[in-house]
Amino acid sequence: MEKWSKWVVLLVFCLSVCIQIPYVSSSTAPLQGNQGNKESSAARTFKLEEDAHVVRCSRERSRAAWKVIEEYLMPFVEQERYKISSGCRLHPDNDLYRDQEQHKHHVDINEWRCGYCRKNFYEEKYLDKHFDNRHFDLLNTSHSRCLADLCGALHCDLVMDSSLRKTKCNPAAAARNKHLCESLADSCFPVSKGPVSGRLHEFFLRQFCDAHTCSGGPKPFPKGQKVEFSVT
Repeated sequence: MEKWSKWVVLLVFCLSVCIQIPYVSSSTAPLQGNQGNKESSAARTFKLEEDAHVVRCSRERSRAAWKVIEEYLMPFVEQERYKISSGCRLHPDNDLYRDQEQHKHHVDINEWRCGYCRKNFYEEKYLDKHFDNRHFDLLNTSHSRCLADLCGALHCDLVMDSSLRKTKCNPAAAARNKHLCESLADSCFPVSKGPVSGRLHEFFLRQFCDAHTCSGGPKPFPKGQKVEFSVT
């Protein structure tokens, strides 16, 4: 009887060892698998962060700023046959997105085409995303050249969203925008450069800067969009 008891104890011991071995293996295997998933996930996250292109410059507001320049300033500059220097922040070379915008073709109502790779899109916003994702390398990000930074001086909100025209005037913001506006006039159209530059300097102050006030001054763009030629 004692002999059988020893065999029973030995058998129970062997069974317990056999049961524990697969239990340990099954518990460690998923852990290793999870670690592998975490590592691959981390690698993917790193790649996304590495590939992500962050440009702290609003494309939409830069586009609005260029629209204002093109419609309310350049016709008068061209009439005077004046060349804006590259040192002026209003110069096309100082627009981060200018080259991409020039490679944007509005083929039809619901068709926009990328001028780089000829791919078509239903809406302009999708073409913008395409530029951000596929043609980011064509942006010259070596210098801070965000045209959107001039929106306060150029009244961009008036060509973007008419609802913003009814917002309450902030005297501090108006003063900052007027100072920026006047600095643009001084740097782009120096009075000391000659009579043509002097006339454009005066024009710029009237067209853009005088409206930066909360005291009911003149409205922006009083000279309009086109040059009016007098008939003699």
